[in-house]
Amino acid sequence: METLKKVINKVCTRETILYIVFGVLTTLINIGISTILVKVFYVEGNLASTIGIIISILFAYVTNRKLVFNSQAANFKEISEEFVKFILGRAFTMVLEMGGVFLFYSIIGIEYVITKVSMTVIVVIVNFFISKFFAFKKNDK
Repeated sequence: METLKKVINKVCTRETILYIVFGVLTTLINIGISTILVKVFYVEGNLASTIGIIISILFAYVTNRKLVFNSQAANFKEISEEFVKFILGRAFTMVLEMGGVFLFYSIIGIEYVITKVSMTVIVVIVNFFISKFFAFKKNDK
């Protein structure tokens, strides 16, 4: 029981909770925009997914930079480098998500929303680690 308590305390940090909250909002934006594009505007599924991903990436950068990971980037150069790293990480997971949507929706034929939600959950988890350990500048203290 004590070990479980330690694991929960280590995982349930302010950073993790905020990441989950903003991750859920980012996910809702991603799924909402792409689903509306598919169901209301009849945009092809892969294009709709791409548009949803891009808009949600911009939202995620703004919220994650200061609110979640408390970035210490202070000048234009540091912020620019951080943004590029963030975008590179998100580009990687965008390709991962697009590949998953293509495979499971277009090839296998799994319902679009089920595919989109499943791939988005995977992407959110991968993005946490990319943001925490690669993208955002921390104090070295």
